[in-house]
Amino acid sequence: MLGVRRQGDASRLALSAPRIGPGVQVGDSVSINGVCLTAVVVASARIEFDAIAETLRRSNLGELRVGDRVNLERAMSAGARFGGHIVQGHVDAVGTVQSIVPEANSQRVSIAAPAGLLRFVVEKGSITVDGISLTVAALDAGSFTVAIIPHTWSATTIGLRRVGDRVNLEADILAKYVERLLEARLGAAPASRGEGEPGSKAGGSGLTEAALIEHGFA
Repeated sequence: MLGVRRQGDASRLALSAPRIGPGVQVGDSVSINGVCLTAVVVASARIEFDAIAETLRRSNLGELRVGDRVNLERAMSAGARFGGHIVQGHVDAVGTVQSIVPEANSQRVSIAAPAGLLRFVVEKGSITVDGISLTVAALDAGSFTVAIIPHTWSATTIGLRRVGDRVNLEADILAKYVERLLEARLGAAPASRGEGEPGSKAGGSGLTEAALIEHGFA
């Protein structure tokens, strides 16, 4: 991170990105720690982005300081090989690192997350942490765990994280669409999210086990 310039409730972020900078043009989308932003200034390896108030509220980008390392990824082209899972760069919630435990040559990282996001998470499914597509190794009522291989640990910012750090989380888009389609079919109100979560709504009974059984999904 080369610079962070506050502009009221927004920020102008300046990054040094020698690996991707020469191929980026003004108007291109780039993921920064899992947040899709638009390049507004490009000067060789230097790229600048505007992070508006909405973005800063829903992510950890407002915590960035000069010198911080960030994960960068350009948008995937339609004809490219597809790896990982579909990531939009739309942060659903911010989680907190609970523990980091070495295991053989890997690291098991547990992250506390809001219930509104965890309902989309399944063991061996996909989750995005600070823009990194990862596989869920374990899951409980208030958190999930991912197992990090050595390459990911060294090539991304996940290896710099410590207990208590906040990370951007994006659930699998397919899970969110399935819930929405089932809600429409069953006539259920959208499930309410926890207080203070992005997209939270007051009220709503949600997609319940009883509703699924009633409609033959037992």
